[in-house]
Amino acid sequence: MFSSIVRGPAIALSCALLLAGCAAPRKPPPAPVAVAVAPTPAPPAITPVEAEPLAPATQPGSLFTQWTQGPVGAMLAYADKVRPLGAPELAAELNRLGDLVETPAVQMQMAIVLAQTRVPADLGRASGLLQRVISNPSADALPLQPLARTLAARYAEQRKVEDDRDKLAQQLRDSQRRIDQLNDRIEALRAIERSFSRPNPAPAAPKPAP
Repeated sequence: MFSSIVRGPAIALSCALLLAGCAAPRKPPPAPVAVAVAPTPAPPAITPVEAEPLAPATQPGSLFTQWTQGPVGAMLAYADKVRPLGAPELAAELNRLGDLVETPAVQMQMAIVLAQTRVPADLGRASGLLQRVISNPSADALPLQPLARTLAARYAEQRKVEDDRDKLAQQLRDSQRRIDQLNDRIEALRAIERSFSRPNPAPAAPKPAP
């Protein structure tokens, strides 16, 4: 009976605690914290750099090997600049290059200009200058030697084509001269033939004796 008396208040206390826990308000979940994200910086603007210099005919020859594209690119740019020049401008450029110190770059520039004059003798001089660059063991000539060999082969082929053209032109002139000679002979034979076909004039009647 004593245990029943003790158990009764304990059960009542447990029920009261349970009801109190159910009635207590629940705490709301913590609010999400906003995290600020820094914006990605825009890439810096790239300013184009003008890599091509001024006209080559107004610049010293030594500057062409100091361009950012290297000596080979500079030589190709120089060849592109002098390609449309006329005979007076090419002669002026040759005079300018002749006053500079003779270096592999200047030798190649002179060869390129000489190849533009359309003179057979100048094309031979250009090939000779390129051979000097090819056989030069200096550090300035080594980067230019592949291009020099390419130009030398091209100029040799150009000389062969021009020689064949001159031979063909000479053959045409010789053939035309022979044709003219044959025409003259034929015309002379026709003149002789026409003279044979003319009727002889009738003999004059004899005069009566006095």
